[in-house]
Amino acid sequence: MTFLTVAGPFALSRWVEFFQNFGEFAKGFLYTLGLSIGALALAMVLGIVFAAMSSSKNKFLQILSRIYVEFFQNTPLLVQFVFVYYGLAILSDGAIMISAFFTGVICVGLYHGAYIAEVFRSGIEAVPKGQTEAALSQGFTYADTMRLIIIPQAVRTILPPLTNQVVNLIKNTATVAIISGADIMFVAKTWSFDTTNYVPAFAGAAILYFIMCFPLATWARRKEEANKKAYSL
Repeated sequence: MTFLTVAGPFALSRWVEFFQNFGEFAKGFLYTLGLSIGALALAMVLGIVFAAMSSSKNKFLQILSRIYVEFFQNTPLLVQFVFVYYGLAILSDGAIMISAFFTGVICVGLYHGAYIAEVFRSGIEAVPKGQTEAALSQGFTYADTMRLIIIPQAVRTILPPLTNQVVNLIKNTATVAIISGADIMFVAKTWSFDTTNYVPAFAGAAILYFIMCFPLATWARRKEEANKKAYSL
């Protein structure tokens, strides 16, 4: 019963204090949402560009795409945060100072752009190559072929794994807390440290992440099931 006492970690008074200070967590929620949208926009652009490069017949572009994907998939996001936020400032003697928010957008965007590029690449490769060859023979440029013919067909295959990457992207924005970005995790960490209300702080943070991620994950599962049924007919 100690958990439910006044001093216990699950005491009602601690949760009352959490809801009284929920405005701080709401601000963190909006910060995380904005950071996620910015990082996703960058990741989508990079994913499409590098997937197209990977699927092209130009060896240089293929190699360049592979370097980008392998580098960001095989280095920790945490290290990338430290390098962009602290490393660039040190190397430039303070000339390059990027805010925590834009550091998060850049690092999370670059990191997930590599994974999204692989999702797009696999979707593009699922479309029969004959369609690309037919489009090129009709005078379409490679970019127009991708934009008008290949990618619209690949969307059905791409959507479920792409949505999973969006969910992972949202969760990985929590890394911005290490550079004092005012996201949900940083708010939970600082508020719990000030009040010692660790359980309400981090349980509340988990619920806020759940609110953002669960609808996307559910939608992705439904799309995947719908695709399986469509392909089985």
